Amino acid sequence: MVKIKDTVKEQDPYIPGRSIKEIVEQYGLDKDEIIKLGSNENPLGTSPRAVEAVKNEAKFMYRYPESDLKELTKDVAAYSGVSPEQVILGGDGADEILDILGKTLIEPGDEFIVPIPSYMYYEFTLKIHGGVPIYANWDMPENVLNVGSVLESITPRTRIIFLCTPNNPTGALIDRRDILTILENTDALVVVDEAYFEFSGVNNVDLISKYDNLFILRTFSKILGLAGMRIGYGISNPQFIEYMKRVKPVFSLTRLSQIAASASINDQEYIEKSTALSIESREYLYREISKIPELDVYASKANYLLVDIRKTEMTSKLMSEELLKEGIIVRDCSSFRGLDDYWIRVSVGTMEEDEKFIDMIRKIVK
Repeated sequence: MVKIKDTVKEQDPYIPGRSIKEIVEQYGLDKDEIIKLGSNENPLGTSPRAVEAVKNEAKFMYRYPESDLKELTKDVAAYSGVSPEQVILGGDGADEILDILGKTLIEPGDEFIVPIPSYMYYEFTLKIHGGVPIYANWDMPENVLNVGSVLESITPRTRIIFLCTPNNPTGALIDRRDILTILENTDALVVVDEAYFEFSGVNNVDLISKYDNLFILRTFSKILGLAGMRIGYGISNPQFIEYMKRVKPVFSLTRLSQIAASASINDQEYIEKSTALSIESREYLYREISKIPELDVYASKANYLLVDIRKTEMTSKLMSEELLKEGIIVRDCSSFRGLDDYWIRVSVGTMEEDEKFIDMIRKIVK
């Protein structure tokens, strides 16, 4: 057999949320009645402008996409309030951007810091490049970043520090003072993951001009409704962006994903409507879950809620299975490093979907 890299042999597989197709096949349910509250998607669906743009572009699928992505880069820069030279685009959502960061910065044995629990794909991606994860702490139940644990984890081998805000899966924002403290106490790249920033109304783009070691990571998969198109972007200083582009795949975005992305990011009415619906849904779910004595739900600034279910004496696996039998998908969080077997994450849905979820989880708990 061919020789496989040790980093690949040692890699644990990433565990995504279960698909509707899997659930339908396992439980014999009607796919049109499945309520998916497990993947932090946009309950409003895709922008109608994006759908129409893709239909019009479909006949050109035989042609290669743009390699320089100038038009979409301009659109993203305008949306973000930066210059095009500060933007890099990537396919596979923000995950390709993470891979490019690994190619740009990580030599075998270099370290990267992740406060846990947080988004697990940071670790999944950079370990393949030989990076060594160092775990800082996200304090529970306070639901705040332990900034001291981050500073204590910094060594001469630290290359990247990940700060997810709002944090996935806990939903809390990182205080700007803590971000500044970390930026000012390291020359490592500080990656501020703002995948969910639109739901919070808080971002850190203004710090880009002041800190050369700041990189902001974003995606089209959430408020912009294009999870199926796999588009992400990063914002940083032009020199660092230029280095990243040297190792970026030339055609990482398809023609259709480029067209859909431009249409979505320019559809202001859709963005505003999506934001309003998601926040209304989030606050409704928080209020109603809070009324169930057996559940402890955490306030969130994202489009999901983290729920501690240990008072039910059910594990997250069992709770998730009980909900799946009724056609409701939530995220079993037992695979998140830093959480135990008693947490689920619930994404926002339509108000009708939310009501069905609340009714069902009440019945299961009782």
